[in-house]
Amino acid sequence: MEIIGAQLINGLSYGLLLFIITCGLSLVFGILGVLNLSHGSLYMLGAYIAYSVTATFTQSFWLALIIAPIIVGVLALVVELSLLRPTYHLGHLSQVLLTFGFAYIIHDIAKLLWGSNVLSISVPAIFSGSVSVFGQSFPAYRLVVIVAGVMIAAILWLIQEKTKWGAIIRAGLSDKDMISALGVNIKVVFTAVFILGGVLAGLGGVVAAPILGIYPNMEFEILILSLVVLVIGGLGSISGTFIASILVGIAETFGRYLVPELSMFIIFALMAVILVFRPSGLLGKKVSEA
Repeated sequence: MEIIGAQLINGLSYGLLLFIITCGLSLVFGILGVLNLSHGSLYMLGAYIAYSVTATFTQSFWLALIIAPIIVGVLALVVELSLLRPTYHLGHLSQVLLTFGFAYIIHDIAKLLWGSNVLSISVPAIFSGSVSVFGQSFPAYRLVVIVAGVMIAAILWLIQEKTKWGAIIRAGLSDKDMISALGVNIKVVFTAVFILGGVLAGLGGVVAAPILGIYPNMEFEILILSLVVLVIGGLGSISGTFIASILVGIAETFGRYLVPELSMFIIFALMAVILVFRPSGLLGKKVSEA
């Protein structure tokens, strides 16, 4: 029983880590309608930049936690202005191809700058210890990830559902012409949302680096899991992404513990079962309503 409890905590920690990584992708798709396949690359850059900050310039994890998301956010601004904005009228396929191609460009640049070795970042000293949970030692940093994931979910939900800014964003997605007629520059709003998505991806990279490590192809591995979370939760639903992240985290954790060879199969089987009963995802809108 103690082992099951410990695995649940591990799964919850991993699930909320997935949420921190994926929430930016969900936000951008839900509000802009853009499936950003370079999201994993922005996440990877956040991790690599954090490594450079902590290994080369300073030993401060906290400074990396600030600098890396800002740099990734600036890159997201460049991507939105130069690649995506000119293609909004062309449909989703061009955006998918552009962002996927950009992901490969970032992959090659990252290998050129940081090499192919596996890198790591140490957790802050204050969180380097362990806590006893269900009679077993549990890293304190993973508990911090759980708290951070819940806080980010609450903040995003409040912004999206309870603020004037969130109302403008949702209305802009439904009727751009109406919002523009009211004097709101919808292009600026969409750019701000894409920057926020990039900042969240970079933040996810920094937070995940001490746990998952930093290595080539990490962006594509996390992109696959992020897309699974996105589909299970419902495309563009922050609340659905939160629930789906926890489900996937727990499913993979128990899968790796019980049958390591089938851990990925379990995740995709979970997705298939949910889509059979909820084709639009747990909290996604029906196709006819989209």
